[in-house]
Amino acid sequence: MTGGAGFIGSHVADAYLGAGFRVTVLDDLSRGRLENVPRASEFVRADVRSLNARRLIEEKRFSIVNHHAAQIDVRRSLQDPQADAAVNLDGFLNILEAVRKANVRFIFASSGGAIYADGGALPHPETAAKFPTSPYGVAKLAAEHYLAALGLSDGIDAMSLRYSNVYGPRQDPEGEGGVVAIFADQAIDGRPLQIFGDGEQTRDLVYVTDVAAANLAASRAPAPVVRDLDSRAFNVGTGSETSINQLAWLVQRALGGRTEIRFGEQRRGEVRQSAISPAKAQQQLGWTPRTALADGLNLTIGWLRSRLKGL
Repeated sequence: MTGGAGFIGSHVADAYLGAGFRVTVLDDLSRGRLENVPRASEFVRADVRSLNARRLIEEKRFSIVNHHAAQIDVRRSLQDPQADAAVNLDGFLNILEAVRKANVRFIFASSGGAIYADGGALPHPETAAKFPTSPYGVAKLAAEHYLAALGLSDGIDAMSLRYSNVYGPRQDPEGEGGVVAIFADQAIDGRPLQIFGDGEQTRDLVYVTDVAAANLAASRAPAPVVRDLDSRAFNVGTGSETSINQLAWLVQRALGGRTEIRFGEQRRGEVRQSAISPAKAQQQLGWTPRTALADGLNLTIGWLRSRLKGL
């Protein structure tokens, strides 16, 4: 489990352990937290670009390599595309080369929120037009092309999970910067909620334990035959849009108060409207999102409150 000390990766590691798997977490702790690593797992501190990471996969007899380690900040990818590619492409290829030699199943965390073309009919199916507007999205899409090409030439057993906007406990409002965690943190602290743009941009918000369940479902299902880029890709989202303005109101309502909202200049590379269809994952993996947004927000806010008390 690469990136298993991070927000999403640690929940996926928990899900594997709960299903009876033995789990090894690989993370360099550049963004992840040691406290997120499940106690029942084995922990190896290493960079995904390193020889140590490759040797671990090549020498141990894993049944699955699940790759979540990544540079996840879209703004940073715009500021420094080379640094983004160093992790999200070079690191990915380093792990993939080890997977190819070890001949094990590979699950890749991709992005449905960053690779599809903005606009068009929503929610997007896997076959929708691709046009990333950030280097982060470009790297994720390029990684999927590598998987498709090597699936055809070498028979690599791999699947890509295209996430929408994931939220939930353990998301760092300062480090990983998911909008739900940021709004909740600002509101709990009594600070104004900061919206960039007019707030009418939309996101497909999926709860993190539902995402972890999708990883389990993909790990158990046979990989489809490679026919094109989208054959082995599965959207992991709800198919529903929530505007940033609506989200701000929902967070305020969950906290039982009103907080000032401030609007700023829209950020570069930001998708205007986003929602991805989970229909294919429902049909082929037997997975469906189960957590309602209101319930997920309450769980996330409860975790943030307990974390702040702990500090």
